[in-house]
Amino acid sequence: MREYHDREWGVPSHDDRHLFEMLTLEGAQAGLSWATILNRREGYRRAFVNFEPAKVAAFTDRRLEQLLQDTAIIRNRLKVYSVRTNAKACIRVQKESGSFAAYVWNWVDGKRIVNRPKTLADLPATTDLSDRISKDLKRRGFTFGRPSASSTTMSSAALSKTKSARRNSTSPLVVSGGETHGGRRWSRMTRRTVIGVRSGSSG
Repeated sequence: MREYHDREWGVPSHDDRHLFEMLTLEGAQAGLSWATILNRREGYRRAFVNFEPAKVAAFTDRRLEQLLQDTAIIRNRLKVYSVRTNAKACIRVQKESGSFAAYVWNWVDGKRIVNRPKTLADLPATTDLSDRISKDLKRRGFTFGRPSASSTTMSSAALSKTKSARRNSTSPLVVSGGETHGGRRWSRMTRRTVIGVRSGSSG
């Protein structure tokens, strides 16, 4: 978890494979802790051929049924089948926009949005932008396109960045709902918003 926080969260991503991976993992996280999903990340990469949309889109029902026996991933039928559905939707977006990354970054005109909440209480679970992206993803055939998934995917891919109200410090790294680093206890939704935030850094 700490390696993900230090090396990946909030780093701008223009890689279709990585963005598709993040969207998939966010969907798999529904109802679970983020730590649970990260602990299975390598299993997901093996199961879904490193998240190559074209390869996943070609999965047969038989292959998906076999994945439901794979203990290295979350064996939820709707979540497993949604990965193929989203891969097909991703390919359609690639054809229309040139790449999935181009589609995603077009929502912010290619520039990151920097949020500066005064307190943790000001951190929203979703935003107007994430709501609009979620609705558009659903319109394009994506599933598990809930606003909170769009918001956290945006943050992990660095479309949006939240700066802490405290200066010269790093926001607490919270592993999951109820688990903490830094001696504080936050809800899962708050953790998903503040993880990886570094105050005082440039946009």
